[in-house]
Amino acid sequence: MSKKKLSNQDQFESVENALSKTEHYIEENQKSLTIIILAIVIIIGGYLGYKRFVVVPQENEALAQMWMAEQYFARDSFNLALNGDGNYLGFLNIIDDYSITKSANLASYYAGISYLHMGQYEKAIEYLKKFESKDKMIAPIAYGAIGDANMELNNTKEALTFYKKAANDFTNNFTTPLYLLKVGFVYEQMGDFEEAIKVYQRIQSEFPNSTEGRQIEKYIAQAELLMKK
Repeated sequence: MSKKKLSNQDQFESVENALSKTEHYIEENQKSLTIIILAIVIIIGGYLGYKRFVVVPQENEALAQMWMAEQYFARDSFNLALNGDGNYLGFLNIIDDYSITKSANLASYYAGISYLHMGQYEKAIEYLKKFESKDKMIAPIAYGAIGDANMELNNTKEALTFYKKAANDFTNNFTTPLYLLKVGFVYEQMGDFEEAIKVYQRIQSEFPNSTEGRQIEKYIAQAELLMKK
């Protein structure tokens, strides 16, 4: 018998032995395996049922309630937007009553911006930090609003941190130059004119056609003048 035939025979025997061991394991552990499979099925079924019969109905209810709060927000009626009008819930109620929904997450954003406009800066920070989003427009605005609230509270370093996040975490032609400009302003307030100029020059080179880019030369000139004093 050739070496090749012996090799093939050895391979077949090895596969047969492996199959035999697998069958033996399944036979010995059939009850445990059945329990595990059933548990997986129950978990998946429970999750799908929870989504369908709990989350989706709550999401629909939250949307139906929140539209009026959004209308009040658009009209700058921030107290009514936050607390409701007796017929429709406000953002704070949405957050509490429908906490598992996407609407509650969005309501945290609206609540934070509302408190910012009302001058309640600590509450603005509290609710804006609860908000989670990967949207390239809304997420940086939320970070920037936290920066604005911290500036009002004279928390300059914290404001700088959030302005940088607003500018750099979600780059786009609208919010990035806006918050880079605020980063530059903060550096100027801190007396770090060199860093301010670097930020302004980035706006000039990367976003020349933005609103900020079209007027950035005057900020560069101003910072250069202040640096020489």
